[in-house]
Amino acid sequence: MLGILKRFLGSKSDRDVKEISPVVDQIRDVYEQIRQLDNDALRAKTMEFRSRILAHVEEEEKAIQDLKWKAEENIDMPISEKEKIYEEIDRLSKRQYDKTQEILNDILPEAFAVMKETAKRLTENEWIEFSVTQHDRDLAAKKANVEVSGETARYRNSWLAGGNTIKWDMVHYDVQLIGGMVLHQGKIAEMATGEGKTLVATLPVYLNALPGKGVHVVTVNDYLAKRDSEWMGMLLEIHGLKVDCIDKHEPNSEDRRNAYLADVTYGTNNEFGFDYLRDNMARNPEELVQREHNYAIVDEVDSVLIDDARTPLIISGPTPKGDHQEFDALKPQILKLYTAQRNLVTKILADAKNLLSGTPSGEDEKKGGELLFRAHR
Repeated sequence: MLGILKRFLGSKSDRDVKEISPVVDQIRDVYEQIRQLDNDALRAKTMEFRSRILAHVEEEEKAIQDLKWKAEENIDMPISEKEKIYEEIDRLSKRQYDKTQEILNDILPEAFAVMKETAKRLTENEWIEFSVTQHDRDLAAKKANVEVSGETARYRNSWLAGGNTIKWDMVHYDVQLIGGMVLHQGKIAEMATGEGKTLVATLPVYLNALPGKGVHVVTVNDYLAKRDSEWMGMLLEIHGLKVDCIDKHEPNSEDRRNAYLADVTYGTNNEFGFDYLRDNMARNPEELVQREHNYAIVDEVDSVLIDDARTPLIISGPTPKGDHQEFDALKPQILKLYTAQRNLVTKILADAKNLLSGTPSGEDEKKGGELLFRAHR
């Protein structure tokens, strides 16, 4: 019976591809317009996309910023009022995210066409020239394939990636456009070796980097993370996006923090995971390295989310070697410290309860809040 249904209705994968196919036709149509643009006009599409996104969520963004300012500037505001403000911020943020997804879906055919045409021009030309920007000057100081002469920036179609010199020779086919749409939708795209999975990722990565909220590309080892950030990253950097790899920088360093602030951040699943754990142990906001999570692509998703997930990430100090255990010697002191801390926190909570019970005054509410915060820390 199941076989008969599949024969008439197709598999889930077949139905998904059929649903996406009309969008592929849209990409083909808009691609004919995109290919007529000169290099500067092609690159200007990125700023156009970003302006459209900002305009679409301008109302929510302004409301969120006004509420944050109100909560931060009024230090004497009652806690209950601040809670209402942050609840409203959460509601507006969710609405802003939904509206961002709407506009990204509208932009998708053009954005994918821009990536495809950029890949095609790199394939067909040894150099691509643009009117110079500060972004070009910054890249030229770090990358040998980017040159700046007067008011012209030139990008060579060969560069160093993963320790080897590569020459760009790939253009997105329809199957890769379909794969890019599947990844943008947050689904799993299964592709055989040689079908260009790495190239596919450039499409949704570019699209989801446009709002400026950050994109994470998660790989299984540091070589792939560094190689892909240098290899595929050039396709994105041509359009003014900043690309970095966390595996190139030391944990908790300023460079790693800046890597997370890039438009596109490559890295291994372990490093992303450990940074997340360390951030949850941070004592103040200045120690955080990651920003709010927005969009991620996971390479080898079965390995990362199933195989590797069976081994938890653990942050700990050095383990005693051999039979030399210090448990018995340290236990009485630790127990004494733990008991003292528990008694102290119990007293603080009792004092806070007394201050906040009934209808507390503004001063009592402030002191009670400070005591609760102290107990929490």
